[in-house]
Amino acid sequence: MKSFTLCFVILFIGGISATWGQGNRQTHASLNNGFMDNAFLIRDYQSKRASSWDRSGGNNDWKVIKPDSTLVLLEESQAGCIRHFYWTFIDSDEGSITNYFRGLVLRMYWDGSGIPSVEVPLGDFFGVSNGLVRNLKSLTFITNPSQLSQHPLSWGFNCYLPMPFARDARIEIENQGPCPARIWYHIDYEIYKDDSTLPANSGRLHAQWNISSVKKSPMPRSGNSNLSGKDNYTILEVKGNGQFVGYFLTVINHERQWWGEGDDMVFIDGEEFPPSIHGTGTEEIFGGGACPDIEYTGPYTGFHCIENRQGFPWSGTNGMYRFYLVDPIRFKKSIRVSIEQGDNNDKAGINDYCSTAFWYQLEVNQYRQPLPPLEKRKVNYK
Repeated sequence: MKSFTLCFVILFIGGISATWGQGNRQTHASLNNGFMDNAFLIRDYQSKRASSWDRSGGNNDWKVIKPDSTLVLLEESQAGCIRHFYWTFIDSDEGSITNYFRGLVLRMYWDGSGIPSVEVPLGDFFGVSNGLVRNLKSLTFITNPSQLSQHPLSWGFNCYLPMPFARDARIEIENQGPCPARIWYHIDYEIYKDDSTLPANSGRLHAQWNISSVKKSPMPRSGNSNLSGKDNYTILEVKGNGQFVGYFLTVINHERQWWGEGDDMVFIDGEEFPPSIHGTGTEEIFGGGACPDIEYTGPYTGFHCIENRQGFPWSGTNGMYRFYLVDPIRFKKSIRVSIEQGDNNDKAGINDYCSTAFWYQLEVNQYRQPLPPLEKRKVNYK
């Protein structure tokens, strides 16, 4: 029964894989523009792939990104939509591997903008939590191990978030770290005759990485209440007209006790407290039972990385995700997505937080926070 229910939910989803490119857009009434409709609806587009294949005809199907250099993965000058982004590496050196995840910076540019809509450390974009890779099975991101399952030297990273563009697209990776990086990649996408194939209300994918950079004294728990949200950790704060579709959150817990209880608070279009969306605790955000200490992943929610450092539950790195695929959060002017750091922010200044937020908005956001420098992005194994 559970398997049947999951299949039904997946097939019923509308809008995740939008049916773009139909000439007169007249669809039979029995169709719901569901999750798998693209498999049988014959649309007008050209299928393409940008990849690292060996142009000499051999099997050296990788690209090397030297320190202080940039590799362009995709450069397209027509309207289209990216459907799948995959990459992998093979490496056994710990320093090199952490450089893949935090030293490499992924940038995406849409429609002639000189400002990247996506500027995120490569590992964090794909859900790597503080340098720790875990199996991840969601509808948006999938991470698969290599054959060396006990000590994998390689992982396959996949993103299925659609990325439309009306004029052109550019995807690049800059190596800001000290080690050369060797990657294999595929980017599968569609090209359209012109931008009229895209609905006028097509948002552009944006992603932003954030980290708690200001250490504060923890707020006293006893008798304290949070009736403003101003001291919460901010996952995303932007102006624009769009929809928030999800995030990865990493919490590095420096204590040997449960670190959660923090409520999520989403402030829409400049509203005051209380916000339109107010949660009841960290477990509920990510779909788990009380104080999860076992890793799990699902289509929309997961605690995919629970380190339990040195055998202590919840100690060390904790990675989780929530994707609002069937319930995106709409904003017309601005949005602030935040979460309490512990119970009423009593863990602020004790634990470390970082996150990658994903949203779509009309046009390209011109007022995004710059990515912190490499020194502030280092993996924290302590």
